[in-house]
Amino acid sequence: MDAGDTVTARQAAVGQLRILVVDDHAGFRRRARSLLEEAGLDVVGEAADGRECLEAVTVLHPDAVVLDIRLPGDDGFVVADRLAALERPPSVVLVSSRSLADFGERSLPSCVRGFIAKADLSATALRALLADEPA
Repeated sequence: MDAGDTVTARQAAVGQLRILVVDDHAGFRRRARSLLEEAGLDVVGEAADGRECLEAVTVLHPDAVVLDIRLPGDDGFVVADRLAALERPPSVVLVSSRSLADFGERSLPSCVRGFIAKADLSATALRALLADEPA
């Protein structure tokens, strides 16, 4: 079962997509939470860095993680690699205020479903990536 099948199966089981927002800026986390919750998504938690993200995923079991690429310590690519190694990895959507091309030719872990610029983050864009539909 790939990450997309996992998200679909969990959504069907609980009827709600559970999201964890990971960013080192509290203001962005608050805005993202508000934006996603207003659109009906269930933001189950927030984390400020990779360590907090991994801890939150093991406790909260989100379906998806909105993960900033630029984090203190391990960057989002490293954190996504660690998430991909979990027995039941959440789907990951990378976000950044910079273009994904600015990060070079990094290979994306299997749990990464795509990238959304922070300015373009919306529940519609997030749902489309998680469902493998065009935004």
